[in-house]
Amino acid sequence: MLGKLALPAIRELIDSGDDATLAEVVNRWLPADLAELFASLKPAEYVRILRLIRPALAAETFEYLDLGRQLEILGESTDFELAYILNEMAPDDRTTLLAELPESQTRHLLKLLSPEQRAVAESLLTYPENSVGRLMTPDYVAVRKEWTIPRVFDHVREHGKDSETLNVIYVVDDSNRLVDDLRIRELLLAPVHLRVSDLCDDQSIALSVADNKETAVGVFGKYDRTALPGGDTQGCLAGIVTLDDVLDVAEEEATRDIQMFGGVEALDEPYMSTPLPLMIRKRATWLVILFLGEMLTATAMGYYED
Repeated sequence: MLGKLALPAIRELIDSGDDATLAEVVNRWLPADLAELFASLKPAEYVRILRLIRPALAAETFEYLDLGRQLEILGESTDFELAYILNEMAPDDRTTLLAELPESQTRHLLKLLSPEQRAVAESLLTYPENSVGRLMTPDYVAVRKEWTIPRVFDHVREHGKDSETLNVIYVVDDSNRLVDDLRIRELLLAPVHLRVSDLCDDQSIALSVADNKETAVGVFGKYDRTALPGGDTQGCLAGIVTLDDVLDVAEEEATRDIQMFGGVEALDEPYMSTPLPLMIRKRATWLVILFLGEMLTATAMGYYED
């Protein structure tokens, strides 16, 4: 809403070339509001704004954009700019982007990542396209059963900053096999003399990295969870899947169902950026039906007029 309301003022700043004022304004915005604004701007305009905002804010905003606008930015940005954005992206969102690119471009972008982030990206890209593994992030907090409650919180303070979510803490053994998961509320309310094992009931729910994404949607809905662990074939904790990624899958699935019901195909680019021939091909079924319907209507009207 903010992006639409402020659009005239933003356009005025863009047209005037007042980058100093423009930067001062947009650097106060939230990533979601900037993404909404970008949807109303031309590629050259939102690339320009992206260069004016703080690097961390630019990376967050990039994650909110649709694939078409992300590709526009990839084509207009320098390797230095892309390196920061890609290294700051959530691993699962970055995997989604890299999987859509030609192999040569993916290899180039992987080289821009730090060694640690490159290893993460390459690992996630090895999972099948429609699998839970592609939705996972390795950014989680894991603890051991024998730890005391104070030690758990010391560990969370040290490692929790980079975690995707702190709502759930995962319990693993020496081989990183998943033992249980605990909601942070349970740990906060536990007496400090207890150990993690005193809170475990060994009844955790986990996804398999080989499960398809639609399966994950069903499991999240059934157990009302905000995050679920993903285990490999040996039962080791490979990563976690969070609710926001599952909601994206559910939205895509619902969109496909609606489009199939309507006899149309999905567009891979923003509506206004889609070439006319592609638009016609994707909408051919309904165009033919409407054309035939118009012919029949005209024939019927002509008959009654006679």
